[in-house]
Amino acid sequence: MTILITILIIAVLILVHEWGHFFTARRIGIPVHEFSIGFGYQLFSIKKNGVVYSLRLLPLGGYVRMAGEEPGDQEDPNGFSNRTPLEKIRVAFAGPFMNFVLAVFIFIYIYTFIGVPHNVDEPVIGRVVSGQPADRAGIQAGDIILSVNGESINSWTEFTGKLADNPEGQVLEIKAMRNEIIESFTLTPEKSDTAETPIIGVAGKVEYEKQGIVNSIKIGFQQTYQLTALLLSGLWMMISGGVSMNDVAGPVGIVQLVGEAAQFGGVFLLSFSAFLSINLGILNLLPIPALDGSRIVFAIVEAIRRKPLEPEKEGFVHWIGFLFLIGLMLLVTYNDIIRLIRG
Repeated sequence: MTILITILIIAVLILVHEWGHFFTARRIGIPVHEFSIGFGYQLFSIKKNGVVYSLRLLPLGGYVRMAGEEPGDQEDPNGFSNRTPLEKIRVAFAGPFMNFVLAVFIFIYIYTFIGVPHNVDEPVIGRVVSGQPADRAGIQAGDIILSVNGESINSWTEFTGKLADNPEGQVLEIKAMRNEIIESFTLTPEKSDTAETPIIGVAGKVEYEKQGIVNSIKIGFQQTYQLTALLLSGLWMMISGGVSMNDVAGPVGIVQLVGEAAQFGGVFLLSFSAFLSINLGILNLLPIPALDGSRIVFAIVEAIRRKPLEPEKEGFVHWIGFLFLIGLMLLVTYNDIIRLIRG
């Protein structure tokens, strides 16, 4: 199920991205031969108004094949290669731009129809993480915590404080109310890479406060801006050596992260989808051959030189860039698998 959800999310992000290229190219007047989701073997296709809409085997990307992009197709006066540098930039930028737009709309939907989350300080279990000590002990969402090791608990703050004060490896005796019946649980907190103190795998109750459409739009833009700044900061840390390539997630890592987000609920899954959309937009704007950013760079160079680069040379650069991206994909996938094996 997690794999299917991940494929669906990635497919939507790619669809929106490629639609940006497609819409802008058609608006400018560039003929489009094919609109594809995925790479490799063609699973399904339909031709409409001269455009082949296809679904391919590998759902890790997509493309819009325009006139004037391939060898032997350079003579079309309306093709991409014969357009002005500004028009080429518009087409290349439209895909990443639509990923940022999608993120904004996801956040607007969340805050309008679901709301802004607020932690409740009642000692009520809001969520139990599958496979963690609390889950194995039988604690369930909705349980009201009464005591820890015989000490009365009156708030979530008190509960988390007791857990934090508990020495590593010490067994906890927790009493909770469930359906007017007092239940007892015995468990031992475990060390986590993401927390300073041992955890039992629970989260507090969360309530959502719906926002008006105007405020939702404002928060949506703020969230998109903040995540963009965060991702750019992380990218700079990776370039400067502050972050190792081992910390970069590939397809396998994304599936794992989607599964974790889904455990927290629909709001977290939608928010993570917006995060992935922004990530896709930023990555495609990098000046790496075969990505949209390199097309923008080539268009700027063309504007400065007042003539385009030879199609063969530009195609060769993009081909080298594609090989680089495949190698990078294999590397991060290898790191994902090693992390998965090591737990």
